Amino acid sequence: MIPDKAPKDDVFHGAEEIRSGAHVPTFEKYKEMYMQSVQDPDKFWGDMAKEFFWKTKHNGRFLDYNFDVTKGDIFIKCMEGASTNVCYNVLDRNVHDRKLGDKVAFFWEGNEPGDELTVTYRELLNSVCRFANVLKSQGVKKGDRVAIYMPMVVELVVAMLACARIGAVHSIVFAGFSAESLCERIVDSQCSLLITADGFYRGDKLINLKLLADEAVQKCRDKGFSLETCIVLKHLSKEAPETSLSSPPAKRPCPDLQETETGRVRKTHPVPQVPWNPKVDKCWHTLMCEVSDECEPEWCASEDPLFILYTSGSTGKPKGVLHTISGYMIYTAATFKLVFDHRPDDIYWCTADIGWITGHSYITYGPLANGATSVLFEGLPTYPDVSRMWQIVDKYHVSKFYTAPTAIRLLMKYGSEPVHKYKRDSLKVLGTVGEPINPEAWQWYFTVVGDSRCPIVDTFWQTETGGHVMTPLPAATPMKPGSATFPFFGVVPAILNESGEELEGTSEGYLVFKQPWPGVMRTVYGNHGRFESTYFKKFPGYYVTGDGCRRDEDGYYWITGRIDDMLNVSGHLLSTAEVESALVGHEAVAEAAVVGRPHPVKGESLYCFVTLCDGVIFNRTLEAQLKKQVREKIGAIATPDFIQDAPALPKTRSGKIMRRVLRKIASGERDLGDISTLADSSVVEQLFQNRCCSAV
Repeated sequence: MIPDKAPKDDVFHGAEEIRSGAHVPTFEKYKEMYMQSVQDPDKFWGDMAKEFFWKTKHNGRFLDYNFDVTKGDIFIKCMEGASTNVCYNVLDRNVHDRKLGDKVAFFWEGNEPGDELTVTYRELLNSVCRFANVLKSQGVKKGDRVAIYMPMVVELVVAMLACARIGAVHSIVFAGFSAESLCERIVDSQCSLLITADGFYRGDKLINLKLLADEAVQKCRDKGFSLETCIVLKHLSKEAPETSLSSPPAKRPCPDLQETETGRVRKTHPVPQVPWNPKVDKCWHTLMCEVSDECEPEWCASEDPLFILYTSGSTGKPKGVLHTISGYMIYTAATFKLVFDHRPDDIYWCTADIGWITGHSYITYGPLANGATSVLFEGLPTYPDVSRMWQIVDKYHVSKFYTAPTAIRLLMKYGSEPVHKYKRDSLKVLGTVGEPINPEAWQWYFTVVGDSRCPIVDTFWQTETGGHVMTPLPAATPMKPGSATFPFFGVVPAILNESGEELEGTSEGYLVFKQPWPGVMRTVYGNHGRFESTYFKKFPGYYVTGDGCRRDEDGYYWITGRIDDMLNVSGHLLSTAEVESALVGHEAVAEAAVVGRPHPVKGESLYCFVTLCDGVIFNRTLEAQLKKQVREKIGAIATPDFIQDAPALPKTRSGKIMRRVLRKIASGERDLGDISTLADSSVVEQLFQNRCCSAV
């Protein structure tokens, strides 16, 4: 599976200095560790687990599992019998045992240059304990679900760790999602409380988060679910004091707050009006002044739930991916440490949003478990100008930088000059996440941003996997632009054909995994049957990723993209069925089909075909209404790039839409392959003609 030796030709290496003191310094060392991890996982992961605090020890096998639906229920269990607390391990352990209390946990960089906060591990622990007591004062207890709908502020980390401290299960909803999406997730997981903020700015654009949250709460009521409490962080409001976790307690009017002349982001932007319902809404700042900064952690069983995070499903209904405590903690800590070759003096920056799994694993849990110092960024890579990211790199002396190919392609458009305005000489390792990176963007990232000296860790993983599963290691793996290279420790990939047969050597097919690793998801919340049917029924005995993959002559793995009805837009997975459902929800639309069209920046764009009801005429007004409908139902991330009038859709004689043909039409490719099964082939030419008129 892993070649005896990595190839010497047609590969790239980082600077030689990266090998000095590296956790995995050579490809030979990687191979040695990898073989132990798959042949003796109990020993390999057991050694990793020794770094953490356990209230009680586990008994039996480190990992127990069944991946074969023909042999019974699917299950994965890690460290049964053990008990611990994730919050204790990422904060108390660092403050008290490792003496890192005064070390910076986060440099917070706001939307506006100059808006900044510095938060140490001790200050973060105090705030988390305080907010954990707030949650308990509102009746939240172990096992309760808590919805979090917040911008990229330190309080988002505080809220999620406070949940973990008392054994509550956080369900974070990306702040770019709509009220309908928030409502759907609250109802599905039966959340007992919502935490949100008044609003935030993304560049010059105001996102009035409280209005969206209120709309979601009302939608919940309309569906028969009553959410009684909403805790609101006043991030923009003038009456809100500045939350400065790094200020000495003596300077604060209450232990967690400090007045300043200007707020975090309100100095150049208008402040939104915040609707307030005293029966439901509670002020974050007021509640924090009323509680102690001491809170004993709730000791939880190893397989107790830690969080639910919703990801798009091919049926259109988002799946509540459930991760549990011990395995996720160990795996995110290990992947962060080894994939980024973390050193104690590193300054690490992951540009993702915590609303996605990347932010959960590689802004919060993985870095904090290692006692790392991170940059937490609220803004945009192009605001107020296109050199913002490199300005931040120099400002904080960032050494490990992790971003999405979408951001790289976006910044490539502006050339090297905005990058070269800044030194970037602190950078040591670059990373990519969210989608396969095209070789051209990889080369630009390597040569322009990293000055041809920083290795690139092109990481492949999913919400479901919890952490990296295919990735280079900075010092050990010779890099091929666009390849995810080899599996991480404990991960055993295979490539299957349509019949479920394993392919050897150079091949292409379905990417699957043969055994679990500690951080893999345990179920779909409230629907274990969906978990089994989505990931394990197609090929019994394997976890099915839903991605295609090829393996080259050197044994390197290349992710080729989604096989199911999913789109990867700007690194975010979207369900075509979910978008189609939103379009058909409009009274003018009889039928809709959504496909991906290649996009130079986003990777894929949404190209929608709509068949209108009799008598309805397609025009710009209707197009705008349909885009608005999708935004409101799902969120701005799902806004269609193209909507094409389709008097009819290409279907087989059995009535199945031929999406393969629609993808060709969307891309303007005339070579359609075999279309003999189409019920009416004349539809295709009509769609090509409409495309020329509507898709510019």
